[in-house]
Amino acid sequence: MRNLIISSLAGFLALGMSGLALATEPNTNDVDYPKRPISVLVPYAPGGSTDVVTRMVTEQMSIVLHQKVLVQNVVGSGGTTAVLRAKRALPDGYTLLTGNMGTLAAALALHPQLEYDPRTSFQPIGILAQAPILILGRRDFPPKDLNEFILYVKANAYKLDEGHAGFGSFPYAACLLLDHILGVRPRLVSFDGGAPAMTALAAGRLDYMCNPTTDSVPWVRAGKVKAYGIAAPQRSPALPEVPTTAEAGLPGYEVSNWQGLFAPKEVPTAIVHKLNDALVKALDDATLRERLLDLGTSTPERAQRNAQALADLLNVQLERWKSLIGDTGPMRGPRYSLPPTR
Repeated sequence: MRNLIISSLAGFLALGMSGLALATEPNTNDVDYPKRPISVLVPYAPGGSTDVVTRMVTEQMSIVLHQKVLVQNVVGSGGTTAVLRAKRALPDGYTLLTGNMGTLAAALALHPQLEYDPRTSFQPIGILAQAPILILGRRDFPPKDLNEFILYVKANAYKLDEGHAGFGSFPYAACLLLDHILGVRPRLVSFDGGAPAMTALAAGRLDYMCNPTTDSVPWVRAGKVKAYGIAAPQRSPALPEVPTTAEAGLPGYEVSNWQGLFAPKEVPTAIVHKLNDALVKALDDATLRERLLDLGTSTPERAQRNAQALADLLNVQLERWKSLIGDTGPMRGPRYSLPPTR
């Protein structure tokens, strides 16, 4: 009898512990979320690479979640305005952020007094996409190839206008590294995103800039801007005629922009799991992947779509840009907001 009681008690405890374990594992099917539309803050003006990628991916996420996922463009301070707004949002899963190499990696080194820490202010959800940087020039910029570009910029930097998407943005950081390698200090022209900067470059109001393939490919294909090199190990299928920086004469200059989905830090774990599940399924869509690939942008493999993969990427990028910007210094060259009319 005593053995029977002990055996029954052990079985009861095992069942109770099993139930507890199941209760602590978030079941995304049981989470009553989302009940209303979700907002994703994009730190730049419409039409830039971060905006384009976010809209494409969230369109598919809306289908998976059976709820609208709406993009809100919040410009200012090189993207940090949107990041601060996301940090201060209620951690209920209804305000998310698309972070990138600029706002959540380079910005920390460029802005020592930032009011957020990418490592502690946000909960990673997953990587959206990644795209290499192109070195671009206006259509009538004199250099014919990257070697000529290097020589020309070195000789004329003091009178050249370099565009970027705001101090601390990824185009800013990418060209900061390029200018450091070349040893030049051009005049800097700031915009509220990559799209208006690209428009100014195509109009001949800028001389050159560094921008991801995502929102640059259409301009290059149309012959409205020149592409001197792609800062990647291999050429892009989207622009096969554009050489890599290594083969074109600038080894060591490799840089890409990534986009990741983040939530305020205290968002419930079950909601993070549900958002990640929706992201994973959205990126499984073959049409979406083809559309992004056509713009020179790659999506992560399934094994790299989890929150930990994004956290690991962020940590690597933080260390990289801290090291790079520590050498280059965050400020170089005269800066102004509006480009001159040519």
